[in-house]
Amino acid sequence: MVDEYAPPARRLVRPVTFRGVGVHTGADVACVVNPGEDGVRFHRTDTGGTVTASWRHVAATQLQTVIRSDETSVATVEHFMSAMSALGIWAAEVEIDGPEVPILDGSAAPFLAALADASEPVEGGRAVRVLQPVSVRIGRGFASLLPFPSRRFDVGIDFADAAIGEQRALFDFAAGDYGAEVAPARTFGRLKDIKRLRRRGFGRGASLDNAVAVDGATVVNPEGLRFADEFARHKLLDAVGDLALAEAPILGLYRSHRGGHRLNYALLDKLFARAENFQLLPN
Repeated sequence: MVDEYAPPARRLVRPVTFRGVGVHTGADVACVVNPGEDGVRFHRTDTGGTVTASWRHVAATQLQTVIRSDETSVATVEHFMSAMSALGIWAAEVEIDGPEVPILDGSAAPFLAALADASEPVEGGRAVRVLQPVSVRIGRGFASLLPFPSRRFDVGIDFADAAIGEQRALFDFAAGDYGAEVAPARTFGRLKDIKRLRRRGFGRGASLDNAVAVDGATVVNPEGLRFADEFARHKLLDAVGDLALAEAPILGLYRSHRGGHRLNYALLDKLFARAENFQLLPN
């Protein structure tokens, strides 16, 4: 019998500021992450309005996760939320002066380091225990959550690009080191797609400073990869961030193949659609 994992819980003790460019909008943006009482809430200081980081507010999932409430939206929340979830910080008031969370270096590592330094451990906290298997499929991709005593992620990807190919990343929060094994993995894209994506309003802030670019069998970045399987690790990082929109750590086994933001949102929607699928519990 495996003992059930108790996720860590932390609270912010001082504000943290992040500045940078939005990877899709190209807009310069600053966000100040302040201590909060309950939930992670984004306040748009440029336009007014507030939106809570919750699966209930997911408005778009193409190449990013966008949350929206009424006319207020914030895009590309997944890397920030991945770091928050890994640390166990579930309350913050985030003041942001633009439409998109800054991409920084394309990973969760800068978020993780600064947030860890500005927070301290606390006792207690919520968690969501998976009671029944749930799964979703879209085309050739699938994502599932299965009962499991820990927070485990098993992510498979399959790209035609020779530089990426087929990869699998495994991570268990009970045994692994998120900061060393997951957080540094950067977002990525195809060099040949950039002009088309920019015409559609995506990737306007992307560069080799904040993303891994591939061209067939070649990794364009002069420094190369941080891990041999960095692409799969980044998809795992994204999944941690998307599942953080449950507003609590999920105790269960997450599996996906050819997954992404759309599947992750659909999975949360299906998990919470039936009360018998999950149990809310304190740590």
